[in-house]
Amino acid sequence: MTAPTLLALILAALLAQLCVGVGFAVWRARVTAGEPAAPGPDAAPRPPPGAWTGWRTFRIARREVEDIAQTQVSFHLEPVDGEPLPPFRPGQYLTVSVVCPGPPAAPGPRTLTRCYSLSDRPDPARYRITVKRVGPPADRPDLPPGVVSNHLHDAGCVGGEIRLRCPAGAFVLDDDIATPAVLIAGGVGITPVMSMVQWSRTAQPGRPIYVYYAVRHGGEHAFKPALEAIATADPAFRLTVAYSRPGPRDRPGVDFQHAGRIDMGLLEGTLGEGRRAVYVCGPPAMMETLVPALRARGVAEDDLHFEAFGPATGQAPSGAAQRPDLAAEPLDVAFRSSGRTLSWDGLDANLLDFAERNGIAVESGCRTGACGACETRVLAGTVRYVETPGFDVSPGHCLLCVGAPASPLRLEA
Repeated sequence: MTAPTLLALILAALLAQLCVGVGFAVWRARVTAGEPAAPGPDAAPRPPPGAWTGWRTFRIARREVEDIAQTQVSFHLEPVDGEPLPPFRPGQYLTVSVVCPGPPAAPGPRTLTRCYSLSDRPDPARYRITVKRVGPPADRPDLPPGVVSNHLHDAGCVGGEIRLRCPAGAFVLDDDIATPAVLIAGGVGITPVMSMVQWSRTAQPGRPIYVYYAVRHGGEHAFKPALEAIATADPAFRLTVAYSRPGPRDRPGVDFQHAGRIDMGLLEGTLGEGRRAVYVCGPPAMMETLVPALRARGVAEDDLHFEAFGPATGQAPSGAAQRPDLAAEPLDVAFRSSGRTLSWDGLDANLLDFAERNGIAVESGCRTGACGACETRVLAGTVRYVETPGFDVSPGHCLLCVGAPASPLRLEA
């Protein structure tokens, strides 16, 4: 080996060591600065930037009445900490916690939890929810109106604060721009549909979107100017509004296109022969009729998505109670705070219905396993769920609204 060759090899080795050292220094600087190396294939997925756990305080930045009857109000919510908000998927909801005055028998303040759909496209600066004022049930005018919705309508002023959990929910618009989407809404079910429409126009330009929106009359027609403006500006967007009880000032062909309810006869032309992604959100009567009819029409299960008012459980509407437990033998369920022991017979859909049917008052919110308001400590026994709750249940606790006993139970409630 000649001297020049030896010198060249030594220089090459030194150069290689220098490159390794520089690479290591750069990697270490990135990690130190908070930019981690790419995760391995088994690493857990990272939450979206800005996501949070637990509750976060928001301020009401603006409120807007969305219908002539003033039954639906949108609240624009900005985080008090001023940090950017995580993106959400169109159709998801927020879990809301508000402090309301108690009933006359217990007038002190109480904290209640509800879930409301996001009604706009993602915005890193603010969220928007739209809340319908809930009155007493039509068949029970003696019962009180919705506590939280009425409190927000009456006391949810600009500058007021509420607490929110991070957006959640599986009723979301898909990413398949090649498949036309049929969005069917009844009443306040228009709120997640508005989020889907606004997002799709930005993220999926040109995707055919068919919206069917049913209300009783023009007084309850929410987002009317916004929907009509989209229908005028976007040739890929088709809007059909149905009034079941048109008022004397409601103009056919102008304010609404169909007198009556949304049914398969109205949808048939839109469904056509090709594949359609169908989304349904509305009151129980709509869900009980349309969802089975769409299945019978041949809409594939993977293309059929539905949500009743509030986040849905994902169970198929069938006209009968969804009973997680059909045990032939009764199970004892003891409620420690109430001092009662009852026999579970499988006739109720969940432990919350079971407790209420037997006169045991339990705090509740969404009634679908999303908000955690009915979370209760399990002192003994096992609770099982038809599906995993959306709420992160604390160890040793259960959610009454979606749980059923798998053994004799002793609960804190």
